[in-house]
Amino acid sequence: MDRRSFIRRAGAVGAGAAASALASPAVAQEFPKITWRMTSSFPKSLDTLYGGAEDIAARVSDATGGNFVIQTFEAGEIVPGAQAADAVSAGTVDAAHTCSYYFWNKDPTYAIGTALPFGLNARLSNAWFYEGDGNKLMNEFYATQGIFGLPAGNTGAQMGGWFRKEINTLDDLKGLKMRIAGLAGKVIEKIGVVPQQDLAINDIYAALDKGAIDAAEWVGPYDDLKLGFQKIAKYYYYPGWWEGGAVVHAFFNLEKWNALPKTYQTILANACAFANTNMLAKYDLRNPQALKEIVKQGVTLRPFSQEILEACFQAATGIYADLSKSNDYFKRIYDDQVAYKKDAYLWMQLSEYTFDTFMMIQQRAGKL
Repeated sequence: MDRRSFIRRAGAVGAGAAASALASPAVAQEFPKITWRMTSSFPKSLDTLYGGAEDIAARVSDATGGNFVIQTFEAGEIVPGAQAADAVSAGTVDAAHTCSYYFWNKDPTYAIGTALPFGLNARLSNAWFYEGDGNKLMNEFYATQGIFGLPAGNTGAQMGGWFRKEINTLDDLKGLKMRIAGLAGKVIEKIGVVPQQDLAINDIYAALDKGAIDAAEWVGPYDDLKLGFQKIAKYYYYPGWWEGGAVVHAFFNLEKWNALPKTYQTILANACAFANTNMLAKYDLRNPQALKEIVKQGVTLRPFSQEILEACFQAATGIYADLSKSNDYFKRIYDDQVAYKKDAYLWMQLSEYTFDTFMMIQQRAGKL
């Protein structure tokens, strides 16, 4: 090897080493080692719901080369599911994967974060949160609770629940004890139902089986089949008018979120957006087959009557009017969502509704 060739090669190696030395601190600064704990409000057995937290953790780890680790815990491992928001606010955990409306008793504004009765479907929820004012307005409220929140899952429109007897009229609902989540409990209370909202997920089956409650709702066919409700209640009602597109949130301790490098904030937001999309895709793929199995096991599907839907709608709008008089956050966010919904349905009825209706007619005619 001649002298000039040796010098050129030595210089290249030296430059590479210098670049590596300069890059390492930069990389370390951009991707510092951080470990967070995220509690879920769901058990691991419900893979669709609990899986949202796992999706977030996996994508954050992959995008940071394993430097940002989010450890996920099922409900009850650190705190019960119903205490997830408090644990995040207090800093007991760094994050939670949960439904905002579980905490509506702390402030009814929490309910808007997941779903209001007769609220938005999944597509409209995504539009309002991501491109409308949803994220901005909800996080102005969450900040008062020491929380920063991002959509991190959606169930789509849910079923109306399991009933031990057939429900035909409003009178059939009077005195009926039903497990139901969120602000929907206040709505059905207006029409005579006795809401039961303090049951943990794993306690719902036993309560329904023993007759401690007369009805229960959870999500839809895939999860409900796993929980075994078809074994003890033979009437399965639809639609779940209280959850037209239920959003599952990732809650982060506000101080911890603000302290993250901007790169990590972006990665975490992208991971939550993936979890949001992926959960809905899982339900849309798995619910049809689960529904077939449920019917095969002898369950009767029934729609809520128009009389019941109209009565519940009137009860809901009355509650929202009352809350708007006493809660400024609720009013501001609710009014914004309703304004969007009025315009959105003008478009949806021309596009999605017309197309879907035609295709459903073809399906029923056996042409698909």
